[in-house]
Amino acid sequence: MNSNFYYSFPAIRGYQAQREYYVIMCPFKILSKLFIFNDEDIPPEYRAQRILNKARIPEISKYIINNPTDYLFSSLTASVDGEIIFTSYVNDNSNNIGNLQISMDSTLLINDGQHRKAAIEEALKINAALGSETVSVVLFIDENLKRSQQMFSDLNKHAVTISKSIGILYDSRDPISILTKDIINSIPVLRNYTDSENRSLSKNSTKLFTLSNIYEANKKIIGKNSIDDKNLQKFILDFWIFLCDNLKDLQFVFNKEISPPKFRESYILSYGVVLESLGLIANYIYNNRINNWKDILIDLNKIDWNRNNLKDWRGRAISINGRISKNSNCIKLTTILIKQKINLPLTKEELKLENNFRKE
Repeated sequence: MNSNFYYSFPAIRGYQAQREYYVIMCPFKILSKLFIFNDEDIPPEYRAQRILNKARIPEISKYIINNPTDYLFSSLTASVDGEIIFTSYVNDNSNNIGNLQISMDSTLLINDGQHRKAAIEEALKINAALGSETVSVVLFIDENLKRSQQMFSDLNKHAVTISKSIGILYDSRDPISILTKDIINSIPVLRNYTDSENRSLSKNSTKLFTLSNIYEANKKIIGKNSIDDKNLQKFILDFWIFLCDNLKDLQFVFNKEISPPKFRESYILSYGVVLESLGLIANYIYNNRINNWKDILIDLNKIDWNRNNLKDWRGRAISINGRISKNSNCIKLTTILIKQKINLPLTKEELKLENNFRKE
């Protein structure tokens, strides 16, 4: 080792593509000192990573802070462009457990996990006691920039992002996830016709709803209210029971008069844009303490939910090209039309949005 100064880590040596790599345990408190992230001002072609999305950091950091005894992080991946020496703990070079020395003048570049690293640094500002916690780091030898760029491409090209529905299904921390799953399990038809794994339904799916759409609808119902409000929790359950028991179009499926694929092909009622719109309406009802809300919502049956009803739904739940649309503006415009159909007053913001929509 040419330098008298170096970092030293217990390490495991492995081999991939005939190249050595190493796994170390890195204490949180030295992450920022040890690993760097490419400057966001550098053009993409001269970087080995995407620009850090700072909006993601607070959520990840909050996850660490709020779950100090059971948070979980996967390994970071980094490349080293300096001098390294691996020494086996036993006098046998074939042994892959030993000590890894990394010259302090080396550059260690994060290839995958930059948001986790940044979130850890933010969490340490709030709770310095986390400094002794460790995260595993997989270290590859960095031959040049093209190698680092290829590493980033390879690591992300073959990564499979889980669907939002299955993420909700497996989440035992998020209270909205827990509430949503409890509601679905307590209403037989909702349980039978909700896909808990996929974010969207295939053409021939025998389901009507996705777990993620019901979850998002519940978020709309809750709004700025506290999820711990027992009255609100009861209201949300009663709301879904009412919809399942009283919406006549849904009964066609529940009574086996029409198949779910045919229903989705013909009606918009089970799509996320409508469910979230109904969630916003439920939020309005709850916040304004409208006690006769069931008498009001029964008029949902007077609405023509047919996809061919472009007079009502074009530009709202259905885009110009005839597809179901669920951006935030479409959800708001769909909410406005439903409120008008069931004689609920519009807010000032909704009136302004509707007037602008009619001028277009």
